[in-house]
Amino acid sequence: MILLFVLGLLIQLLCLRPCLSQFPRPCANTEALRTKQCCPVWEGDGSACGAMSGRGFCEDVTVSDEPNGPQYPHSGIDDRERWPLAFYNRTCRCAGNYGGFDCGECKFGYFGNVCAEQRQSVRRNIISLSVSEQQRFISYLNLAKNTVAADYVIVTGTRAEMGANGENPMFADVSVYDLFVWMHYYVSRDALLGGPGNVWQDIDFAHESAAFLPWHRVYLLHWEHEIRKITGDFNFTIPYWDWRDETECTVCTDNLMGGRNPRNPNLISPASVFSSWKVICTQPEEYNNRATLCPGTGEGPLLRNHGNHNRTRTSRLPTSADVESVVGIQTYETGTMDRRANMSFRNALEGFANPETGMAVTGQSTMHNALHVFMNGTMSSVQGSANDPIFLLHHAFIDSIFEQWLRRHTPPRSLYPEANAPIGHNDGHYMVPFLPLYRNGDYFLGNQVLGYEYSYLLDPGTRFVQEFLNPYLQEARLIWQWLLAAGLIGATLGGIVMTTLFLFIRRRSQNRKRKSSSSYGERQPLLHSSSEEGSGTSYQTTL
Repeated sequence: MILLFVLGLLIQLLCLRPCLSQFPRPCANTEALRTKQCCPVWEGDGSACGAMSGRGFCEDVTVSDEPNGPQYPHSGIDDRERWPLAFYNRTCRCAGNYGGFDCGECKFGYFGNVCAEQRQSVRRNIISLSVSEQQRFISYLNLAKNTVAADYVIVTGTRAEMGANGENPMFADVSVYDLFVWMHYYVSRDALLGGPGNVWQDIDFAHESAAFLPWHRVYLLHWEHEIRKITGDFNFTIPYWDWRDETECTVCTDNLMGGRNPRNPNLISPASVFSSWKVICTQPEEYNNRATLCPGTGEGPLLRNHGNHNRTRTSRLPTSADVESVVGIQTYETGTMDRRANMSFRNALEGFANPETGMAVTGQSTMHNALHVFMNGTMSSVQGSANDPIFLLHHAFIDSIFEQWLRRHTPPRSLYPEANAPIGHNDGHYMVPFLPLYRNGDYFLGNQVLGYEYSYLLDPGTRFVQEFLNPYLQEARLIWQWLLAAGLIGATLGGIVMTTLFLFIRRRSQNRKRKSSSSYGERQPLLHSSSEEGSGTSYQTTL
């Protein structure tokens, strides 16, 4: 018991190690904007991008010149065009398994000082988590909401507003949680064409086309990574909510994502920590009218009135049959590669098509979109939807359906559109607004390569090992030196105790023999005889 206590204490101490401390903070200044260079120094060796250690190098950014679709007819108007050239044309290019904006971290799925260790993390159904695991997840969300992001800031103005030489940098601090809310807003916001209310709405760098699934896959991985850094829990994974065949929001309880407020059905129950949260980036019309960007400040409480939505738009939540029908669609993207695409797996899963026929529909929201409409609150607006923590559970499950499709059809990368997709969605385009940079086509691949898995997609035997044993095995791997030392110490102490006990018993036995000999004299062994055998009273039997 003492040994187990010591091991548990060691595990806790290791998990509490300090974390390293969407624009990288070192690049949010006049000098970086003037030179258009974002190649921060890695503290490990004092060189830009860790070049002295071979981790990476500062290089020119090469952006794909493949043509875009006709959905966005403008050019040179929006900072997100040809990302990230409006801000930086030189960034860190990391080598091997290194990653991060300064190459000081590891690529997704890799761990260790030299990023040589691979590990498969398992995302599990939030309903199947133990009460303590559920509470830990909620506490992590709340910690992220109340912790200022150490590595990143948000931009609160356009590049033009910052001046030709960046003399008026417009950046702001934000919490870790709100950083990702802002990212989802920024990638989907309307294009500002100049002047109040003058915007272009048919533009979105993460929705309504091919990048929808790869972009959100990287988004969840990035979010997971930042939570691991601020908590020190490097086994953390985002749970998912399997909403197939549901008729109500089973995660909308005070023990999980917050129940309904009994006094106001549009609010979260005061018994939930989420009732005190303030949302950001939920007023797109106001930003458009002012020709400005979301400032990242609090705008009111989190809203949700699940189930009391427009039934004409979404008649029910998706079923298991719906998911199976959508996964059966063979082609990833078709036609115009937008919300009008027919027999497109992406369009059907996103929810702009009938899941049974695969044909595009108007005025209805299915699959992914259906959940957003069903929540009937903050989740129902694209730009502000990430404010609701259910967003994470929902998109983790959407990502798992994407994974099912990838495994069933094993598509080559050439199936992902290289050209003529809506702006920002071609294979070679970098994902807005990520820094470090990620190409869309690079994440059109299975999640196992990226170091994670979904529990319900595992076979039963592997599921048991991954879901129940791996967390302990991973902790043991982190402290194997301590375990080895504890084992040796335990074996030594055990040997001493056993030796002492043996010597004690032997001494006591010898004392008894001496005492018996002095009392009765020397005794000779009895000889066996037929009479003794018949009576059953022999030395051996008596003894």
